[in-house]
Amino acid sequence: MTTAMPTPADVAPRIAPRPPRVTAPLPSPAMAALSRLELAFAPPAVVVAVTRYEVASARTAELSHLMDARDLSPAEFDALFDAQTVMAGVRVTLAEAGQLDLIEVPS
Repeated sequence: MTTAMPTPADVAPRIAPRPPRVTAPLPSPAMAALSRLELAFAPPAVVVAVTRYEVASARTAELSHLMDARDLSPAEFDALFDAQTVMAGVRVTLAEAGQLDLIEVPS
């Protein structure tokens, strides 16, 4: 099972800051310009953290799939441990930035 690994360019559009509340609808070109502007000011550390989380998550899913068919080799076990360690570290980084909503599913 091969999954495409996310890159910062893939992640950045999804984590741009939410647009401010406006009292009147903006024209579509203005909304597009506002989105591009907000993306330009997205903290790079947050973009990198979300990208790292998504890569580690994809690797975890890939290795978890292998566990259904056979036992993991020592190298696969180490890779799974490393991916989960990255995910835990990124979670702390995003919690400190108040951005956990970028990786967690709302309940």
